[in-house]
Amino acid sequence: MNWWSSNQLRLIQNNLREIDAGMNVDLLMKELQEFQANVLMMNAGGIFAFYPSTLEHQYVTPYLHADVLQEAVTKAHELDMKFVARFDFSKAHESLFEAHPEWFYRDREGQEVNYYGIVHTCLNSAYQQEKSLETITEVLEKYPVDGIFFNMFGYQHWDYSGNYYGPCYCDNCQRRFKEICGSELLDYTGPEHELHAAYLQFQEVTSREILSKIHDLVKSRWPHVAISTYHPHQVDIIRKESNTSLTRALPLWQYSASENVASVVQSWDNKLISNCSINAIDLTYRFTGVSPYETEVRLLQNIANGSGLDFCVIGAFEGYPDRRNFPVAQRIFRYHADHEHIYGHLASMAEVILIKPSAAGAGREYLGLFKMLKEAHILFDVIVEERIAAMAHKLAAVKVVILPGMQRPEPLTLEALKEVQSQGVALLATGNAFKNDAECLQEWFGVVHSGDVDMLPAAYLHVGDNDLFPSLKDRDWITVSGGFSRMQFNPSHTERYMPYIEPASFGPPERAYGHQMGESYGLGITQYVDRGAGIYYGWNPGALYYKHGFEDHKHAVTDILDRFIGERSLRTDLPASVELFLNQMEDGNLLVQLLNLSGFNGTTYMEALPLYDLAIELNNIGTSIHAYSLCSSKAVPIKREASVTRISLPMLARYEAIVIGMDHASKREVM
Repeated sequence: MNWWSSNQLRLIQNNLREIDAGMNVDLLMKELQEFQANVLMMNAGGIFAFYPSTLEHQYVTPYLHADVLQEAVTKAHELDMKFVARFDFSKAHESLFEAHPEWFYRDREGQEVNYYGIVHTCLNSAYQQEKSLETITEVLEKYPVDGIFFNMFGYQHWDYSGNYYGPCYCDNCQRRFKEICGSELLDYTGPEHELHAAYLQFQEVTSREILSKIHDLVKSRWPHVAISTYHPHQVDIIRKESNTSLTRALPLWQYSASENVASVVQSWDNKLISNCSINAIDLTYRFTGVSPYETEVRLLQNIANGSGLDFCVIGAFEGYPDRRNFPVAQRIFRYHADHEHIYGHLASMAEVILIKPSAAGAGREYLGLFKMLKEAHILFDVIVEERIAAMAHKLAAVKVVILPGMQRPEPLTLEALKEVQSQGVALLATGNAFKNDAECLQEWFGVVHSGDVDMLPAAYLHVGDNDLFPSLKDRDWITVSGGFSRMQFNPSHTERYMPYIEPASFGPPERAYGHQMGESYGLGITQYVDRGAGIYYGWNPGALYYKHGFEDHKHAVTDILDRFIGERSLRTDLPASVELFLNQMEDGNLLVQLLNLSGFNGTTYMEALPLYDLAIELNNIGTSIHAYSLCSSKAVPIKREASVTRISLPMLARYEAIVIGMDHASKREVM
């Protein structure tokens, strides 16, 4: 078994500046022990080497007076920590540009991007295709590192100040684009151009090629070395980040770490996810950290969703001017160390799978649905679209698969979804999914897309059926905007709901009337005799909920989900601000986790508000014997009545983890 396969990472990344080459390594090791970290990630090569490289193309930081990389690797190993060497080949020192201008990015006018003496390189140049491999080889031959990580892998169209330069048009990129796509790269102007799909394919093909080169090189000689970057191809550890940016549009995404982890853990059985909590509030303000309460939420979401811990700070800890996050991170790292035999080995008990779509315009629809499911305490997993075929057995084990805004899936994906529906699983599509795939719409959902998308404001959907929408009682109309597709549902075999109320005048108040019930419907449900149902929303409840947060749009989906899930494994009176998890442990016992997200007001993370007298019901889980808290080691009251286990929790601060001891003779099958 590989060292990372245990999924027990407690990783600290010290993102070194060139001046940190003379850092006090002994002090760093002492500080890492306060976290009980078991993995150190530190700079090795790329923009600057933190070791005495002999390679002509590898610029060594002028502040290097001793081999800090050797010292860090040796001392980390003495403390039983693994060492991951960080590389960044996306840029290089300007002296290399002067010697080899053909290695570097060029905009449409042939200009390079020189950012204060650091110049953008090109993925298709000899620097990244060949010289990077030489640097990796030099480091692996000289130092017994346990892993390698690549920062800013792929294509960079912006500089650190946010200035946009667009695609690289160097000779190497033009040649490769012609070979792969058969078109001229200079004809491509950006995301709105007709060649955009071809450009995305070009990026993906070339990125996979270089990752395959790196994989083949490393694994042929150093199979014990883990490979990590942000792209999933041929890597062992997929890296993601929970970070903030001062220029990022609202709303703030409270489920950053949960989504980052959840979208990987069930999508690949042979890869880990390491989601890094970035301490700094922004790239431009690296020396001020986010709220410690935000760091707390991120790290707890990491372990609750099935990952380890990952925390990054610029430079060394010594002299860092904002130390507020360190005690919080240390506390959670130490908690994980005490219970690492449990975390990272949690089996799914999901009743729904949410697909993470690859279509560029479907992101908000997906995130809104993710938020709905979390708030409704529906047990769900996430699988990325490209892994549907490989993970089809997991889709077949749930009751509903949600397809937000999916467009033009691969043939194997379509085949897998068709098979899953044939096994009785309901398919639920939102966000104008499959709008250009008439066959899927007709076969799976019994619907025809007319091609007429109404973008006018002041339209509504009628939701007066209280049996279907019990959560919308006393509300007959809900808003719809931003894209309502006029779908044709066949009334002979499809139940039609949510009649469309046509837009009318909304001002002045004296003229706010005139709405008419139209002929279109916002929801069609087709119940098949020989397969799972097809549920189709011809509008965008996820995107609307993500943007506005009106619960109408959430209930319009979750009420329908309840109909097809039936009796849930988990019922609770918890507020929507509590993130809830239920998993089976390796020994057959169950783990219930509660994460209190209160204290967040939309822009600011504050201390969680304590919640009192909470109750959770677990249905048909088998015979429970006892329960206790991992956090306090105290017993937790439970009651059993027939097939229901009731858990009583007197108080919840930020986080609680409850182990439910089971009679293993009756444990439930899980994925």
